[in-house]
Amino acid sequence: MNHPNLRRRAALLAGAALITTALVAPPGSAAPGTDAPSSSRFTFAPGRYVVTLADKPLATYQGGVTGLKATKPAAGRKVEVNSTSGKAYRAYLTGKHAEVAAKVGAHVDQDYSTTLNGFAASLTSKEVNELTKTPGVIAVVPDQLHVALDDRNPTDFLKLSGQTGVWNKLGGTATAGQGVVVGVVDTGIWPESASLAGPKLGTEPPTAADPYRPYLSGSTTLMHKADGSTFTGSCEAGQDFTADLCNTKLISAKYFGDGWLSLVPPERRADYESPRDGEGHGTHTATTAAGRADVDVVLGGRDLGTVTGVAPAAKIAVYKALWSGKTTQDSGGFTSDIVAAIDQAVADGVDVINYSVGSTFESPATDPIQLAFLSAASAGVFVSAAGGNSGPDASTLDNTSPWVTTVGATTVAPWNGTVVLGNGQKYSGVSTTVTSPTGSKPLVNGAAVKKDGVSDEDALICLANTLDPAKTAGKIVACDRGISARVDKSAEVQRAGGVGMVLLNLFDQDVVGDSHVVPTVHLNAPGSLSVKSYAMQADATAELVPGNQTSTTTPYPQMADFSSRGPSLASNGNLLKPDLAAPGVNVLAAVAPPTNGGQNYAFLSGTSMAAPHVAGLAALYLSKHPDWSPMAVKSALMTTAGNVLTSTGAVNTNPFDAGAGEVQPSKMLDPGLVYDSSDTDWLGYLEGTGVKTGTGVPAINPSDYNAPSIAVGRLLGTQTITRRVTAVTPGLYRATASVPGMKAVVTPSILHFSKAGETKTFTVKLTLDTADSGTTTNGWLTWQGADKAVRSPIVVVPTSALAPTAVTGTGASGSTSFTATVGKAGVPIRSYGVVSAPLVPGAVPAGAADADLPNYPVTATSQTKAVQWNIKTVDPAGSIWLVLYKVVNGQMQLLSFVGDGSNQASASVPAPTPGVWGVLAITLSNPPGASTTEYTMQTNVVTSSTGSSLKVTPSVAPAAFKPFQVTASWSGIPTDKRSTGFVEFPNRAGTVVTIN
Repeated sequence: MNHPNLRRRAALLAGAALITTALVAPPGSAAPGTDAPSSSRFTFAPGRYVVTLADKPLATYQGGVTGLKATKPAAGRKVEVNSTSGKAYRAYLTGKHAEVAAKVGAHVDQDYSTTLNGFAASLTSKEVNELTKTPGVIAVVPDQLHVALDDRNPTDFLKLSGQTGVWNKLGGTATAGQGVVVGVVDTGIWPESASLAGPKLGTEPPTAADPYRPYLSGSTTLMHKADGSTFTGSCEAGQDFTADLCNTKLISAKYFGDGWLSLVPPERRADYESPRDGEGHGTHTATTAAGRADVDVVLGGRDLGTVTGVAPAAKIAVYKALWSGKTTQDSGGFTSDIVAAIDQAVADGVDVINYSVGSTFESPATDPIQLAFLSAASAGVFVSAAGGNSGPDASTLDNTSPWVTTVGATTVAPWNGTVVLGNGQKYSGVSTTVTSPTGSKPLVNGAAVKKDGVSDEDALICLANTLDPAKTAGKIVACDRGISARVDKSAEVQRAGGVGMVLLNLFDQDVVGDSHVVPTVHLNAPGSLSVKSYAMQADATAELVPGNQTSTTTPYPQMADFSSRGPSLASNGNLLKPDLAAPGVNVLAAVAPPTNGGQNYAFLSGTSMAAPHVAGLAALYLSKHPDWSPMAVKSALMTTAGNVLTSTGAVNTNPFDAGAGEVQPSKMLDPGLVYDSSDTDWLGYLEGTGVKTGTGVPAINPSDYNAPSIAVGRLLGTQTITRRVTAVTPGLYRATASVPGMKAVVTPSILHFSKAGETKTFTVKLTLDTADSGTTTNGWLTWQGADKAVRSPIVVVPTSALAPTAVTGTGASGSTSFTATVGKAGVPIRSYGVVSAPLVPGAVPAGAADADLPNYPVTATSQTKAVQWNIKTVDPAGSIWLVLYKVVNGQMQLLSFVGDGSNQASASVPAPTPGVWGVLAITLSNPPGASTTEYTMQTNVVTSSTGSSLKVTPSVAPAAFKPFQVTASWSGIPTDKRSTGFVEFPNRAGTVVTIN
């Protein structure tokens, strides 16, 4: 039994009590249905904060202040910050900033006025407390650190080239994306990269033959764009960066580091105080989105052909807001700097922003960065954001606001290498560094060639300085994946004189084509486990060979294992995220040579690499349709997306993995219909989630937000969802909708559009049929007509009853009552149990290996109503936890840790789906003087045939959508141990009743 994450999560339990978070609760920030928090309940840590004020920023201001004209741009136009009205309103906002700060004795460090009305300031605890109560202040949030989302081939995996490719449709690479500026908020840029080469900026204005040529006016870069507006930027000089490093490809470069530079002292920095990229991430994302066409790349002696950015004719403007420290704790970008970068990018007039950055936790839609993106989208700027690298666990996304396009990462056609073992077996994996056969060499694992005094565990994963050169020289080393960076393992093999490496996944996981310093093949399970076993033999040998020498091929695109998954917690499941997926594994693009082994290009993986693919596609779109809104472009990308696959080649049907699917550029320019939205929709969505915007915009049910997808986080019985579509291609469209276990009715089911631009509204009524209550089900809505198929995912969590999942009671006889609501009157309510299983003794030592943890599996069938495990230590001073799991495809899937560190814990599964469920018992420390933690375990399994001592009233639901009281009663049960019963509603919904 191997659970690589179990030990790490157990460690989190030990540290949980030590973790505290300083929270600032602005007025009106309470979640719907809760009391607004009083600031007196919180301790405000002194530090740097971002303060948001109520007045609208320039990008969304529509008038209302006496003497100040509206500055929000008209549809299809960009905000004009340097106009007379723009300058006047900016002065008004910055004056307010100074006034508000002065009231509490603070000083403004940084002003924001284009996409966010606010400022950054270093504040004392008292000043923070006073600001949260100051009229006109709507949020005061700590200046948090955000990190780049890479996971440390020039093949045309999006089929952009060729006769049917989108480049050809747009006139070729010389014109694909012309007239558009992609703004990149990231770690900066390496301007000498061949993918950024271009003629020097001149002073001659553009001509009719070259209308989008950027030019200099003094020190300012000007560019007339496809939408008729003008981009205004500059190349900001700084450390190892001069203004003449910009050109007609890289037309602007600026840096924003007031927050980072003030908080990270010089001795902890490892970056350039300029737009220059000290890490390589920003250069990689920029050149992926809009790098120059047909650049030859040779990497590690291997000719990789040519690379081209997605929108090769688009221009790049860089806004460095992420910084490299000497440690990971000091690396990233603070909220204040990121907001400043976004503010400037929109003020300059970019058309697209790529944001390959994220937080550890999902940012609320009211986060300053997300609000800045709202204003950016309102000003006509398309925002592509990385979804996060915390997959494959559920609900690990970031950047999930509706006005942002949230991107997941998929695999591409792999660069293969093959491990040929001395016994004749061959295993194909991913390799970008095996350029020629290595010849047969001794194959060893790290433990066999470790230094004296090094543990087997550390040597098996090839940690730095664990291998002995005298034992390793001339050998191929099999290194387990985990703990250290993948490329650090090959660096250790090289240091010790090894000639190659086989990187081994210990369970089914993604495989990555890193730029290793020795020839390396990355293998997935189960083949990796066979190689690991063989490497333990004394005479094991292996040869690393380029290409796939086996008959087994790898299907693609698949979701990358690291790609964060939904559902979005911030939306309560009522907005499907991610929106879509794009290539994000083994993506080749330019980097900064000093921090990438001297290489100009590198293969990187992450949702950081997926987001710029979508940013580039948006640039192509806006070059063709400069008057389109960001949400219309997003809709076109989503409704024309294609399927992603599983490791077996089947279609991946989980909408929380890829949203609408992987982008298909060949179809995106011809969507037929689009689901558009703007400020009113976004503000109505926010109001519907309980956020008071103060705009007077009425709240809408979040599920009714006009997204190109449909999501209902909890559907009680039935719900009708509203959408509207706008015709790109007129014609007659017919709807088909199918969601397993649900009845789906579209009204009207036929829409006729007589002209482009015409908008019509329809509804989708979803009614629970046979689907299990509380279990996600999903399908598709497709409008077909005018030779188009407009496809939208539907994801629903149907609920037959709203009732607590568990209630408790005491005594040999007694009762307990709770409130329930059903979606249909007259449905039956049944009871099962109670069950009082024997107490079984057991013991577990602190720090037991995963394989040695006591295991209590239960095989659930269709007749199983509930399972409950109850554990209690014999010594009251003991502490115990349960790890709940389910077996999926033959592997344990850890679901949750249950317990609070006390001497007992209880885990329940109501209405388990058929299969093996179970718990593992763990402890982090034994009672004083004991070598193990002794306990008793009770496993209560309630089935349709286990007794009937639990009675329930009423036996049928009296009404739909009206709460009523349910009472469960019992008699004659033991009081020296726990008993378990189950109250069942239709569609496997129910409440576990725990007695004593």
